[in-house]
Amino acid sequence: MGSIISDRMADVPRSFIREILKVTADASIISLAGGLPNRNLFPIEPIKKAIDWVMTHDAADALQYSTTEGYAPLRDWIVKRYAKTEGLNIDPNHILITNGSQQALDLIGKVLVNEGDSVIIEEPGYLGAIQAFSMYRPEFVSVPLNLDGIDMDRINDALMYKNIKLMYGVPNFQNPSGISYSEEKRHELAAALKKTGVLFVEDDPYGALRFEGTPKTSLYKLYPGKTIRLGSFSKVFVPSMRLGWLASPPELYEKFVVAKQAADLHTNYFGQRVVYQYLTDNDLDKHIATIVTVYGTQCKAMISAIERYFPPSVTISHPEGGMFLWAILPKNISSLDVFEKAIRAGVAFVPGDPFYVGKTGSNTMRLNFSCVDPDTIEKGIKILGSLLHTFTKG
Repeated sequence: MGSIISDRMADVPRSFIREILKVTADASIISLAGGLPNRNLFPIEPIKKAIDWVMTHDAADALQYSTTEGYAPLRDWIVKRYAKTEGLNIDPNHILITNGSQQALDLIGKVLVNEGDSVIIEEPGYLGAIQAFSMYRPEFVSVPLNLDGIDMDRINDALMYKNIKLMYGVPNFQNPSGISYSEEKRHELAAALKKTGVLFVEDDPYGALRFEGTPKTSLYKLYPGKTIRLGSFSKVFVPSMRLGWLASPPELYEKFVVAKQAADLHTNYFGQRVVYQYLTDNDLDKHIATIVTVYGTQCKAMISAIERYFPPSVTISHPEGGMFLWAILPKNISSLDVFEKAIRAGVAFVPGDPFYVGKTGSNTMRLNFSCVDPDTIEKGIKILGSLLHTFTKG
């Protein structure tokens, strides 16, 4: 008798980052590892009021089953915000509310990817997307990121691979690198995609968290009709509601709805009602401005500490927003080796290996600044810097 486990599950590992978070639950560890929003910035009192309003004025409806597509006023709010902030014209009937943007990734894999299809991803790439798409057993085609975005020479080669089904990318403050695509790279990528008709999945959980520079044009606008746009309330509101969304090309929308019906019928309706009430009663932009100020201060503190304590042979990204910074060590140093010693010294980060497909022993690391105050950042980076000096001297 063969294995009871399905073939699709055989090669999908547990999330390395989730395992690291178990280690960082120890209060003595300085964690620069998590990808968590800063809990001190959650709008707790306004959320209480939103819950109270829903329960007082419309409890029976809010506690009932609902439609797969999602709460219509919330979908309307999303498209109006897109129009206001990015000049995007999206039909609310093409918005699907999902259980976080992670479910949107799973639905995309379920609807579009056959075993053996090729999926283009960034290198380094978002672990959650790699894990979600891996369930459908594609061939990943990794394309390196440069400091100004995707490597266009390699993209043009990748688009010539057989059975290319889609490309997935995070153009704004990418996880794990913090890198954003330049305006020029966005136009070049859109032009290359137009020649092939390959779908682009534009994941944008961090785009509102800009603390430097100027906003760039969305691929959804540059490559209309062939871009699937993902969004989330997790980084600008609270993550526990697990509310994200998918903006679909018209011809694909019905298939996404059917796939979601089979998965969970609909996303938490009570949560949708609470989020919508919060958005109705409060100024989200004001709340985001608070987040951006804090994250910007903490990012600057981390860069400043790195410049003082890390060996000069270490290079880093300089994010204009988001939650992450990427460090590249000398080629002969494995960040996993550094990680083992760092944990013993009381500091956690995420080694680069989980963000690559088919590569191990990487010389890269992801550092998170969203949840750590400047003084703690200083202390943690100083410890890491001392360790890195021993590696570079050795």
